Amino acid sequence: MKTGVYPCYENQFRINKGVTEKEDMKEIKDCVSFSVSFDNGVEEWTPFDTEGWVRRLLTAKSVKITVSAKRNVGDPGNDLVASLAWVNGRDAEKDIAWTFPDGTEVNFLGAVINVTNVGAGDSTAVAPLEFEIQSNGKPEVIPASE
Repeated sequence: MKTGVYPCYENQFRINKGVTEKEDMKEIKDCVSFSVSFDNGVEEWTPFDTEGWVRRLLTAKSVKITVSAKRNVGDPGNDLVASLAWVNGRDAEKDIAWTFPDGTEVNFLGAVINVTNVGAGDSTAVAPLEFEIQSNGKPEVIPASE
């Protein structure tokens, strides 16, 4: 188990070409950067007994990971993501594993993969692969200690 600071490249993403079979998980090669955003639903109310002070409860959650990669034809993980640009509905759902440097793993079962760019850019640039991993239900978080 690692401690201390770490470079972002130690985060790893894998995609499942099948359905929930760990041995089918393939690394997505040539990912360059990613950002994570949480969309939280917060319910608010102001009861009489709080004298005007608001009470709150976090009642909903979703996660979106935006990934910028380079298109790597022939890499199984990269090819799988790129192929999802052409599908809709349940065909765009894949299992994703995000492994943190300390060993914590977050598994998004049936995540929606929203491909936003496959190969478009400047003539002298390396072709991009850009996509979002959107949670589809509650992810499974496996702490590093397990």
